[in-house]
Amino acid sequence: MPSPSASSNSNAADPRLRIAVDVGGTFTDVVLLRGAEKHTLKVLTTPSAPEQAVLGGVEEVLQQAGAAWADVDLLILGTTLATNALIERKGAPTALLTTHGFRDLVEIGLEDRFAQYDVFLDKPAPLVPRHWRHGVFERVDAAGRVITPLDEAQVAALARQLVADGIESVAVCFLHGYANPVHERRVRELLREHAPDLWVSLASDVCPEIREYERLSTISANAYVQPQVAGYLRRLHEGARARGLRAEPFLMTSGGAITTLQAGIDEPVRLVESGPAGGAVLARQVAEQIGAPRALSFDMGGTTAKICFIDDYQPQLSRSFEFGRVHRHLKGSGLPIRIPVIEMVEIGAGGGSIARVNHLGVVQVGPDSAGSAPGPAAYGLGGEQPTVTDAHAALGTIDPARFAVGKVRLDPQRARDALLQDLTTQTGLDVENAAQAVVEIVTENMANAARVHASELGKAAEESTLIAFGGAAPLHAALLARKLGVARLVIPNSAGVGSALGFLWAPVAYQTVRSLAQRLDRIDHAAVDRLLGELTATADDVVLRAAPGAALVRHRQAFMRYAGQGHEIPVELPEGPFDAAASATLHRRFEERYAALYGRSLPHIAAEAVSWSVAVEAGGRSAPEPDEVAADTGRAEPSGTRRLYDADAGQWAEVPVYERTALGAGKWIAGPALVVEDETTTHVIAGFEARVSKLGALVLDDTTAARAEHAEAAEATESEAA
Repeated sequence: MPSPSASSNSNAADPRLRIAVDVGGTFTDVVLLRGAEKHTLKVLTTPSAPEQAVLGGVEEVLQQAGAAWADVDLLILGTTLATNALIERKGAPTALLTTHGFRDLVEIGLEDRFAQYDVFLDKPAPLVPRHWRHGVFERVDAAGRVITPLDEAQVAALARQLVADGIESVAVCFLHGYANPVHERRVRELLREHAPDLWVSLASDVCPEIREYERLSTISANAYVQPQVAGYLRRLHEGARARGLRAEPFLMTSGGAITTLQAGIDEPVRLVESGPAGGAVLARQVAEQIGAPRALSFDMGGTTAKICFIDDYQPQLSRSFEFGRVHRHLKGSGLPIRIPVIEMVEIGAGGGSIARVNHLGVVQVGPDSAGSAPGPAAYGLGGEQPTVTDAHAALGTIDPARFAVGKVRLDPQRARDALLQDLTTQTGLDVENAAQAVVEIVTENMANAARVHASELGKAAEESTLIAFGGAAPLHAALLARKLGVARLVIPNSAGVGSALGFLWAPVAYQTVRSLAQRLDRIDHAAVDRLLGELTATADDVVLRAAPGAALVRHRQAFMRYAGQGHEIPVELPEGPFDAAASATLHRRFEERYAALYGRSLPHIAAEAVSWSVAVEAGGRSAPEPDEVAADTGRAEPSGTRRLYDADAGQWAEVPVYERTALGAGKWIAGPALVVEDETTTHVIAGFEARVSKLGALVLDDTTAARAEHAEAAEATESEAA
């Protein structure tokens, strides 16, 4: 099995033929790298059978490279299939088996109100309806001691009932199953014996941590998407193998790492944010290349937009996230999933986002999308409602013949007709201004999401460099930067397929977490050392299956708090065996970390570790080749012009068009202008100047912001002189 471990280094000297595929809600992006050779393409996603678009896209890119399936050394996949199934509630009929008396916990939740004064508060519905949730007689205490033995006869009877009810997948989550999984594992044995066709997910395998509501929600999500995701991955593997693929594909996880196909089948919930995670990996790479320690990753495709902050060349990481928020941007209004994930905000803002006039009489864009079927009105595939793509087609920013590498030929007249029918007749705006309103509103939606996300993390967006990629992002990047007060943005090479490209830079890694509550003043060193050994062995096994023979880098943490507190902070564990010296070092590190975060420590209160984590990565990540804006070599020569609607002037104007592949390092462009390439178009708005870096990235600077800063500095100098 070829190891993907070297994929973290995009060195042009790597002779392997590597392919990455990102299955999005509208387009499936494919990237092929072989040494310095690169081929990219987009194909429409086939929602009913996603493997068809993947197999067809890989086939086409191999033809471009003059290669065959048997030549492929590495195939990495990312998918939104799990995400879409959760958000659209299109997963398998799923049952939940939990401890008797606790089946309603998935609806009770945390008993809090995310909008305290909203008397019409809507809560997200659980994935498993009440009539498919069953209480099983058993009980284990927090120390793992069996209080009530498992009622095996009840489980056997339930197995027959589940089959009769048409259930396809079962989530099993017992109270304190993380402390002792014996009952959960016995239920799996009984279900396999009495109902062998059922998919079974155990919380003790997928999420062995405290906090029962989060465990229940996570394992329900895993079971809900498992039949669909596993079926897709197996069909894809079989189809690729029948065509000559030598080794099984690898998968991108939500935490920004590569894992095995079997791990994705067993724990598909880890793939929920795999595509966006690839984009964050790309942004990290680009930020490091250009020397931007503070960066804001902006990924906008056909269905959603994703925004992620990167500090010191590392994306923000989290142990959990929410999906399906019923109130946009409002924490607590979604269902929690507890997995390692790159921290980002994702909203329904993409090229396919539908525009309409809402009940207040104003234009609203998204969050629903036309997707790939029927798609925007301009596709001519049956879509009738206007979308963001239709707005760009009507404004002239998209070349109909070049859209999606010519895979979809846009019809601007269909776009104008849709805007006229759904927006202009209700708002009184003409078609051009209605289209401009759509662009402004969807960009403001993204800017607002970035502001909220920044405030939640205690960051300032205007201090970051914006790194934009995805099929639609370069069209909106300059306008978004202007709204956020960002002075510089970067459009990397092959931005239209950026997330897929990021897959090839991701490390092979895996993280395991398990709860074992221990007060440090009476800690069981042997139990902790044994647990860390088990976690390490599990993570090592997954990584070595993906990267045989690789050198392993391990990272161990304890999640700690003062006794009586409700939340933990991560603390680095010392190397070596966990003995008395190690626990003393851990206590000291916790006190220092707590004081750094909250301004003081509480030495009179006992400290305790709640959960323990081991993350394992194959090898070290090579530093990327540095990049910088090349020395000025003069103004670039346009390849032509295009009529573009100028909203400020209220009229159509001819603007220069530049072919990105023809731009040499150091050439500069003054906005307004369009830079076109196969997968996307960069709109350089008035007031921005674009330059080409040494490695071919487009670097856009807001010259109006620079002039304002210069003026402020001059005024300050004059004041000091006076």
